[in-house]
Amino acid sequence: MKMKWILLILAVVALACGAQEVEMSEAAGQAEALGSGDGFFAVVAKGGFIGIALWLTLAARSFAGPHLIVDSFLKVKESRIIPDGLTGAVRQALAARDVEKAKTLCGEEPGALSNILLAGFAEQDEDAVSVAAELESEKLMQRVNYLNTVGNLAPMLGLLGTVQGMIMAFATLGTEAGAAKNAMLATNISQALYTTAAGLIIAVPALGFFSFFRNRAAKIILNMEALTMELMKKVKG
Repeated sequence: MKMKWILLILAVVALACGAQEVEMSEAAGQAEALGSGDGFFAVVAKGGFIGIALWLTLAARSFAGPHLIVDSFLKVKESRIIPDGLTGAVRQALAARDVEKAKTLCGEEPGALSNILLAGFAEQDEDAVSVAAELESEKLMQRVNYLNTVGNLAPMLGLLGTVQGMIMAFATLGTEAGAAKNAMLATNISQALYTTAAGLIIAVPALGFFSFFRNRAAKIILNMEALTMELMKKVKG
């Protein structure tokens, strides 16, 4: 009699364990179905209108940053802004006391240095040179400051995406249950982390190169001012 009860209890336990395994496997399958394909592009698609708009803006910043860096490498350099040919020709003209020829040379090769030299030749005053140098410095720094804009906006956009993802994650806690909740939480948290990472990836090189080119531009402007003052002394002499 006892043996029958023992066998019955074992059979019930076996059935319960089997049912529990079936239920767990079904839940796992449901979670896998919900979470399958939740790669980067799926996370972007599930971000809604705001999420997609954020990613499009971040994508634009990711293209603008490298473009501005390459552009600054090509245009913010001393050999381009202070051409050796113009400097040497102006020196020779001033050595021959031919200021008009020096002005003509500057007019034939327009640029930042030419503008500063022409201001100095016209006024023959250090204040005029300083004003012209400040103007050219502002023009040069405008190009570099775009990198600063990209570097400052990218992490802000990433933070906005993070906040949106966390809002959606907390909303999921109150509206979903079981495996669906886990899958939605994973998607929302992934969106938050992806946008944060994207913003930082864009911002770090942009801000680093902004500091580099800002220092380079300041050095070039100082060299132009010093060169112009040196040439002005020859004109006055």
